[in-house]
Amino acid sequence: MGHTEADLAQFLTTGPFHLALRAALTVRGLPLQRVQHHLAHRGIKVGVTSLCYWQQGARRPQRPESLKAVRALEEVLELPGGSLIRLLGPVGDGTGTDGGGAGAGGSGGGRPAGRSYRSLVEVSGAVEELLAGLEAPADGGLHTVGHHERVRIGERRQLVGRDSQHVVRAHRDGVDRYLAIHHGDPGCDPERVVARAGENCRTGRVRRHRETGVVVAELLFDARLRAGETYFFGYGFEDGTGGPSGEYVRGFNFAGGQYVLQVGFHEDALPVRCRRFAQASAGAPRGRRGDLTLSGRHRTVHLVEQGVRPGILGIDWDWE
Repeated sequence: MGHTEADLAQFLTTGPFHLALRAALTVRGLPLQRVQHHLAHRGIKVGVTSLCYWQQGARRPQRPESLKAVRALEEVLELPGGSLIRLLGPVGDGTGTDGGGAGAGGSGGGRPAGRSYRSLVEVSGAVEELLAGLEAPADGGLHTVGHHERVRIGERRQLVGRDSQHVVRAHRDGVDRYLAIHHGDPGCDPERVVARAGENCRTGRVRRHRETGVVVAELLFDARLRAGETYFFGYGFEDGTGGPSGEYVRGFNFAGGQYVLQVGFHEDALPVRCRRFAQASAGAPRGRRGDLTLSGRHRTVHLVEQGVRPGILGIDWDWE
């Protein structure tokens, strides 16, 4: 597959590692034997077979000497320092989790070395149980390029619903679905939550966990993707069954592309203060606090994260 400078820049931002390396080799026009020669001049011995496996995604550099070679590859391929090595860890590449209300969850991403659901969401046991019931593979084969999410808060201060416009890129052949996860606020009745497929997908199996208010929906694509292909699709959840909502959070297992979150409020239920925040994990303190100003007639606030890092992003608000 031919790659351009634009492809290379995208892969260096979102990963995965093997596609970023393959794009760099293509754009720079360097055969593997020549790359091996350059590395040898720097005192680093790496076989052509290993380099081939790395760019195919069959193996990932993990040992100290291999990671040293990756840093040297950044020089050989004239890439920004750290641009390749950061795609390897400590958490690898993949899509963000899909969540809502008081918690978060998700699926559909590459999972070679990502954080567990337990470190991201307090309802991880329910999430893992539902995913196991859907026989979700450890590697969903997708990572997020861009995600725009709109959340609606109703006149009873409840989470009415949310809508997503999602762009993903496949890092293996044959991917044809995404698993979206909704976690309602306290009091949510998951049996009444409706999963809704939008553009370029249709709803498959839906699983619910009554005790925690978690819903997992399988979204089936209109095509099977090849490695490197992007796909745009839309989906949402209609809820409105829980009590007053005080925040919306989204957990990310892996580094990804741009994420935009917008929260809109009913004209009869306006908060007195809104803030954005970030967390390393569900139990960690909230940092990167910032006040958000409610817009005029549209009554919305939003955050934009250009390059998502593993952890949690969200917006919370005060009613009094």
